[in-house]
Amino acid sequence: MNKLLPFLLIIAASVAKAQTAAPLYSIDRSRVLFHENIDKEQKKLFIQPGSHVRGYIPLSKDEAFNAQVRFAMLDKVDELQQSIELDTLLKDNEKIKYLKGLEIMTRQIGLGTRSRSFSAALAPETVNAYAAALELDRENKGIDPVVRDAHYWAGKILVDCFSYPENKGIPASKSILQVKYLQLYPERTMPFLKTNFSYPTRDSLIAAEARRDPRKVYDYAAANDALARYIRIHPDPVVKVIAEMASSRSGQLYFPFIDDIYRGKMTFDEIDKVKNNDLEYYKLMVKTRMQHTSRMLSKDTPMERKALVERMDNKARQYFISKINGLHSASDAVRFKILEPLAPHELYYLCVLGEDEIYTSSYRGVFRRIIQRLKGVPTDSLFMTMNFDYFRKFIKMAAAYNELDTLLKLMPDSNATVLMKSFMFGLEKTTDMNNVEDAVDVADAYSSIFEKNKVLAANMLEEARWNYDRAQRNGDPNGQKVYFIEKTLFESADANANIDLSKALGIPPVYTVDYNRLADSSGRIIQQVFFYGDDDKDGQMSYANFMGMFRGKADWSITENADFVTIKNTKGKPVWIFANKPLYGEDDPDTKAQEKLRAYLDKEGLEPTIFIHRGHSYHVKSSLGQITPSARIVILGSCGGYNNLNDVLTISSDAHIISSKQIGTRTVNEPILNAINTNLRNGQNIEWMPMWNELSKLFSGEAKERFDDYIPPYKNLGAIFIKAYRGVEEEE
Repeated sequence: MNKLLPFLLIIAASVAKAQTAAPLYSIDRSRVLFHENIDKEQKKLFIQPGSHVRGYIPLSKDEAFNAQVRFAMLDKVDELQQSIELDTLLKDNEKIKYLKGLEIMTRQIGLGTRSRSFSAALAPETVNAYAAALELDRENKGIDPVVRDAHYWAGKILVDCFSYPENKGIPASKSILQVKYLQLYPERTMPFLKTNFSYPTRDSLIAAEARRDPRKVYDYAAANDALARYIRIHPDPVVKVIAEMASSRSGQLYFPFIDDIYRGKMTFDEIDKVKNNDLEYYKLMVKTRMQHTSRMLSKDTPMERKALVERMDNKARQYFISKINGLHSASDAVRFKILEPLAPHELYYLCVLGEDEIYTSSYRGVFRRIIQRLKGVPTDSLFMTMNFDYFRKFIKMAAAYNELDTLLKLMPDSNATVLMKSFMFGLEKTTDMNNVEDAVDVADAYSSIFEKNKVLAANMLEEARWNYDRAQRNGDPNGQKVYFIEKTLFESADANANIDLSKALGIPPVYTVDYNRLADSSGRIIQQVFFYGDDDKDGQMSYANFMGMFRGKADWSITENADFVTIKNTKGKPVWIFANKPLYGEDDPDTKAQEKLRAYLDKEGLEPTIFIHRGHSYHVKSSLGQITPSARIVILGSCGGYNNLNDVLTISSDAHIISSKQIGTRTVNEPILNAINTNLRNGQNIEWMPMWNELSKLFSGEAKERFDDYIPPYKNLGAIFIKAYRGVEEEE
């Protein structure tokens, strides 16, 4: 905001001048108050000189945009005030009506902008629309033509401005607004129809919603009310299929195949034959997904493809991955027996869909079976068979688990070169503010490749630079942004390049966490640790090892109850650690323990800034669901996949994340926690690079290999990409 300070002062001064100087025209005494009310609303819009109170309308970095909004809300409104006051053809009550309307408009724009229901970008349109509506109203004409041409929110304000006394076009305007509202917020169509069952265009609204969001129509069709009964007799073919599904007890199992059923490519009977067989149902879903990806290459997008992937994901994790993970101590013949009926393409989806849960040894077992079942067919043929679905994810995971060289060597060198060029090419087409997964996978893959294959890493950097130049030549701002971040991240992996990512990418520090950002207003640093009770006792053992860092140590005191433990240091700056107990039994006792701990923290006004997950990968989602925006450091211990990184950074956009590319282990977790706590007790900032260098000296042999798989925040290129692409402003 410092760069904007001169501009802010100019605007503030302009506001003050515009609203404090005496008008250059005479105002009738009976209308002075109405003009003053408008002026007061204008003053609330922007920062006032000498005031630290923010105005309703936030100023952007685009000064041209700011100037347009300012002109509309100050100069243009002033002009309208003057023209109303000086119009000799208007009666006194008409002038008062229009001045009140101006006040309402100015107030609602301000309040709407502050609540984020109204975009400041609509301010010029709304002011111009008010002027046009005023002209129609004074001619005793309806304002509905103006409302019809306006954005929904501008039209809504106009209706409020011209309702007292009511303009003759208000009834028509309200009907227009209802249509605009549902067009702007189609997800609210079904709730609206539930309370407005007799709405005239309900048939077309239901049919449109069935194609936009079949799941929602399905949910409403499954109810027992008038709308549900109407949906079941609706004539639209898509609605008919949804209604038939909703009437069946197996509706949820049919739903992923809705597009194929609607198009006549699949029948309910075909699904009935496999729906109770986990293996065959999974195979049918994979077959359907591959057909869908083939159609998508031809720009033919199936309905509810997300529902199909979600069901595949669920089945892959529950039926296959959880079982091979759970048998990690068994022989391969026993552990991987469940995979025997699966073809390479079916195993492929187990890998990419199970990214966040699959154990290292499980992944390698699946990968090995993919290679074996290709029976010498070049591995690049697998990607063509898959229509390159999730191919960046597959390559990223192969790199993370040290299998990428194997994958590339089992295809012709020329094809390997083309594959890795494709890996880097076209990221601008799949990357936007809502989805950065492909670009994050590429960044994460580079992090792994740089450590193992310097030649391949150099080629990736060359491709990133080439694609950046391509985006510049094409005038593609998104491509320039994506590839500038990628090439900067790649360049930073070489310590000799001496690149400060914070400065280069315009994001908060990635190499350090300021002590003051971790401490609360009372100077305490609060940590929360999540443990889980498991039938294999791993969670209980992890908890016992964790407590061993503190029990019997003079520098720490421990208090506990049946659900959680409180650990406080007795020397140095205050560090308070809270951990739930890993309880195992019926009704998820460890979940209840976490809930009681959260309630205690809330009651005592304690806000953790450090969150630590200890437990199997399938528990990570539960831990992430409890992290709060106060998080500054998040230690996952394992499972650094895109979904988890994205979840953390959605909650706290500047969190520093530590994760492992493979299995987390206490032999690494605990030295990291000790190093962090030592710094905090001494009141020191967390400096990741020197801390990581010192930690590396503690390990050798297998432990050193495990440590090398842990990714410190400054090397977590995927997380840094998300921050840089979406933009992060450091919190005070």
